[in-house]
Amino acid sequence: MDLKIENGIHIIQGSLVGILTVQGVIIGASVFGDTSFIINAALGGAVALALANCAGSYVTRSAKEYDKLSRLEKPLLRSLDNTKIKKLTEKNVLVCSIAMGSASFIGSLIPILPFILLETRHLEVSIGLSITALALLGIYSGKVLKQNILLHLIRIAGLGGVIILVIYILFLIKTGQPIM
Repeated sequence: MDLKIENGIHIIQGSLVGILTVQGVIIGASVFGDTSFIINAALGGAVALALANCAGSYVTRSAKEYDKLSRLEKPLLRSLDNTKIKKLTEKNVLVCSIAMGSASFIGSLIPILPFILLETRHLEVSIGLSITALALLGIYSGKVLKQNILLHLIRIAGLGGVIILVIYILFLIKTGQPIM
């Protein structure tokens, strides 16, 4: 698969997970109503998620790429250490890992911004901004994969909206009162 497409997929996945995970942290922390607590909890989640996604991508990508290398080495009856192929493999693993971690962190910032920039209606704007970002991510996904843009927009924004709604309903059930 083309490295540009693979990095695009990592950006899509990392951003999606970042937005939705931190939105969940924000909804949960909103029960307490303290804006500074919400921001700190969300930022802690954002950093942890970005590092975990970077590490997870590194481990899984390394396994996949080094498996490919070992399959190439067998018919060649030689090691590919110190070759361009090995260096490209190492670079590919590193670039994909950084793309996943960075996208997770940047995506995580989207639902946090209203709590930093606005005086009121933080949660409502955060949810609206997150769904808007997911819609834009759907457009990007359709373009990167050269597929139906509208279908990707509806799929990503729709799934994200459902996930946010489920999280909100679970906290509504737990607390017995609306968070917004």
